[in-house]
Amino acid sequence: MKRLFLASYFSAVAKKLPGFLDEDYSGKTVTFIPTACNVEKMDFFVASARKAFKKLGILVDDLDVSRASREEIEIKLRDNAYIYVSGGNTFYLLQELKRSGADRLILEQVAAGKPYIGESAGSVIASPDIEYVRLLDDRAKAETLEDCSALNLVDFYPLPHHGNFPFKKAVEATICLYDSKLDLRPINNKQVITVMGDTVTVGGYHA
Repeated sequence: MKRLFLASYFSAVAKKLPGFLDEDYSGKTVTFIPTACNVEKMDFFVASARKAFKKLGILVDDLDVSRASREEIEIKLRDNAYIYVSGGNTFYLLQELKRSGADRLILEQVAAGKPYIGESAGSVIASPDIEYVRLLDDRAKAETLEDCSALNLVDFYPLPHHGNFPFKKAVEATICLYDSKLDLRPINNKQVITVMGDTVTVGGYHA
């Protein structure tokens, strides 16, 4: 069964993760993918996520897919209990997931039931295509990205940071531009979208 935990700001909603996992998670390891922040100046949320996992008793195993070998990527995604993908530049993240082959490996693990935890960009790439976040992220930072087709883990489009600085205006403009075309799911920094099989909840309410 597919299990997704899609957040805007993980450390603000980490307390909801135990209920989502619904298992003994203490001492288990999460594959921690911070790649999206490689091309961003602001990366405080990555440190915050590390602290949040540590507080929960979940061990962090870093995996930067832009630098790791195919073998290392495969071993970590296969052997660790959970997958976490951080925020940052969504286009660069998608570029590196595709270039490294990590995208296909993540899909295999999620299909097998491994929980996927996304934050901001890590949530957006679960959508069918990430073109809709072009007002939030700079596509020019992904110089070799040929198309924006993403993981397609969900048939809707998570839209993080709704009403939150510094993305408030960009999110509002994105809603105006795409609301009639796409099934957007806006969430603020204190909300999370969870997917359990075919059941989707937004902010704790069934969507």
